[in-house]
Amino acid sequence: MVNFMGKKVKTILISQPKPATEKSPYFDLADKHKLKIDFRSFIHVEGVDGQTFRQDRIDLAEHPCVIFTSRNAVDHYFRMAGELRYEVPDATKYFCISESTAHYLQKYIVYRKRKIFHGQLRFAELMDSIKKHKKEKFLLPCADILKPSIPKTLDEAGIDYSKAVMYKTVCSDLSDLSDVKYDMLVFFSPSGIESLYKNFPDFEQGETRIAVFGPTTRKAAEEKNLRIDVGAPNPKAPSMSMAIENHILGKD
Repeated sequence: MVNFMGKKVKTILISQPKPATEKSPYFDLADKHKLKIDFRSFIHVEGVDGQTFRQDRIDLAEHPCVIFTSRNAVDHYFRMAGELRYEVPDATKYFCISESTAHYLQKYIVYRKRKIFHGQLRFAELMDSIKKHKKEKFLLPCADILKPSIPKTLDEAGIDYSKAVMYKTVCSDLSDLSDVKYDMLVFFSPSGIESLYKNFPDFEQGETRIAVFGPTTRKAAEEKNLRIDVGAPNPKAPSMSMAIENHILGKD
């Protein structure tokens, strides 16, 4: 392993929940390079209660089409429907960002008896299906933090829709980590960076490597004057696990 300021990378904290299966590339990385890799979500989702949601004056019954950009959106749409005692009609059309999100609907509905459309993973891929139902009104269940490109794409296509904030992204309590030190911290969103400083306002990077995924996460880290040691995706590494390995091997 490559030295950095005289110190090797031996411990890594991934600011996401632990993978559900053992097939994660992070487990392979840990075994291959004898690393200690821990997982801890720096942020979590909390649902908006029905009383607060009513203040936005959005009537679920007026939206025969629903757009789902994540499993969280699915969960909180049906939770909100339950809180508002709204029985979701069988005729409701669902537009899901990916096939896996579409299949997740089986948790709440009889899948084969519903009208369900899905893209491959990118929102733009879903727009063809949405445009075919342009005369109908859409509901976009979402968090308080939403990619600006999504409403922009809908606006540009002239889609009639309501943005329904049903859950919020909040910083997790990380106080139990105050005495725990890692050689590398890995972030995937600006919210993760925000959580770091909310929990540890006096955080000093020192020899700790900072790894970031995506341009918005990089920007958030730079605004905190953090030294970015690993960035992904990049030409040599499309994934974070590959970028970390390249850093460890001195190939970045």
